[in-house]
Amino acid sequence: MNKKLVAYFSSSGVTARTAKKLAESIGADIYEIKPEIPYTDEDLNWMNKKSRSSVEMNDPSSRPEIAGRAEDMESYDMVLIGFPIWWNLAPTIVNTFLESYDFTGKEAAVFATSGGSGIENSERNLRRQYPQMHWRKGMLLNSEKAVEAFADILR
Repeated sequence: MNKKLVAYFSSSGVTARTAKKLAESIGADIYEIKPEIPYTDEDLNWMNKKSRSSVEMNDPSSRPEIAGRAEDMESYDMVLIGFPIWWNLAPTIVNTFLESYDFTGKEAAVFATSGGSGIENSERNLRRQYPQMHWRKGMLLNSEKAVEAFADILR
């Protein structure tokens, strides 16, 4: 059996809705990557260079703390990692998640939501940073149709 987990970070709820639809479509378990200290609207103000998200994204070593852990991670064959695109990258909390477990040999793919950026740069960076995972092609999921198409590929 190919057991799947949809793990996602969502700052505004958009990625959360997408992750839930995807998990339901492919029969996967779901896990929310929640920051230990929740982001406020002020924290997410990308136009403020001193906002929390701006500071984190400008520091490649930033690893925001996660509240809680995913249960039974070793039982999953595939992990799908979802996030909103920040500064044309995955938010640094995604790195915290990927460095919190042993994903060696697991299949993985990313999916993202974005108001304007593509997923290619995020995907390329994560593949380079975490080569121990068997990466499948990810997808930008900004519509119901895109979620269905990605689910068809993953089934």
